[in-house]
Amino acid sequence: MKKPILVIGTVLLLALVFAVGMFMVSGQRKAEAKFLASANAEIMVRPNGIMLGAEDARVYLVEFLDPGCEACGALAPHVKAIQKKHGEDKVRLVIRYAPFHHGADVICRILEASRAQGKYWETLQLMFETQRIWADHHRPQPERIWELLPQLGLDLEQLRKDMDHPVIVARVQQDMLDARTLQVNKTPSFFVNGKPLTSFGLPQLQKLVADEVALQYGE
Repeated sequence: MKKPILVIGTVLLLALVFAVGMFMVSGQRKAEAKFLASANAEIMVRPNGIMLGAEDARVYLVEFLDPGCEACGALAPHVKAIQKKHGEDKVRLVIRYAPFHHGADVICRILEASRAQGKYWETLQLMFETQRIWADHHRPQPERIWELLPQLGLDLEQLRKDMDHPVIVARVQQDMLDARTLQVNKTPSFFVNGKPLTSFGLPQLQKLVADEVALQYGE
């Protein structure tokens, strides 16, 4: 009789340990997803957006950019450096579009189409580096980007087809709507776990990210 009782007791103990373990994991996931559960998170982080970093990162660095924006191009390596400093396991970079410059919406669609060919980040870097050619503020010529894209080894014929796909067109339009909802009226505009960078500047952005990492990870 003692043996069945012992077995039942062991099973109950294991069930209790499992339940406690699941509760702790659930609590941890809730902590990690705290920002994602906030009111504006759905607007700032769309499931199909460009993201770099771990899915369970607790700090989301959201940037609304315009590929024709000089400040966006100048800050791009520094944004990556901020993420690298704290680690991609802790900070997740999210890229959104706010194409205010002439023809920039077309460039954003090209960028999205380059994702399908695994060349997104290379294409974005090329666009930043060649702004003087296609995004001159006095005489913008966004069509000239096609002269530059072959150096990335992209299938241009496929790129032209993909950039007009309804999914890609809708994705860029959604970013534009979200930017308007969040009152983004200049680029780059940053949000860290939903907190806007109110005073623009690299030191301010570095501090905002560092403060949020410290808050989320106790560092």
